[in-house]
Amino acid sequence: MLEDGKKAPDFKLPGDDGKIIQLSRLKGRPVVVYFYPKDDTSGCTAEAKDFSCLAADFAAAGAEIIGISPDSAVSHTKFKTKHELNLQLAADEDKGAATAYGVWVEKSMYGRKYMGVERSTFLVDADGRLAQSWRKVKVPGHAEAVLAAVKALKGKGKPAAR
Repeated sequence: MLEDGKKAPDFKLPGDDGKIIQLSRLKGRPVVVYFYPKDDTSGCTAEAKDFSCLAADFAAAGAEIIGISPDSAVSHTKFKTKHELNLQLAADEDKGAATAYGVWVEKSMYGRKYMGVERSTFLVDADGRLAQSWRKVKVPGHAEAVLAAVKALKGKGKPAAR
């Protein structure tokens, strides 16, 4: 399991806009990486809308938001368009990023076991380290809590050079 303070695993994934999203290229600013199970399902849609509604506040705090699921980039584009989402979505079809972050896990529903994404969010600081993690996320109020953490992180900035 990843621990806060450790280097965040890098990923290089296709985005909903056809461009490659690579975490290490975003170094120098905080990045919110949230993993969700599936496009256009009720909980995932609510979470995406919550982050999207606060996108301007995240941007004002200097943070980037990236939503990641095993869905394809084409699925992400449809999802983003349908719900007018204002954030980046990345396709992790081989589950490499989800595995690296420890969120590709065995789940159980109605007694049936299967592999899936555990809804989780990671705040990566400007140096590429995990500043804070949220696992087994409950959607209501989550985006606001992450935004508060981003603002707190920004307040911790590095001391001025002498």
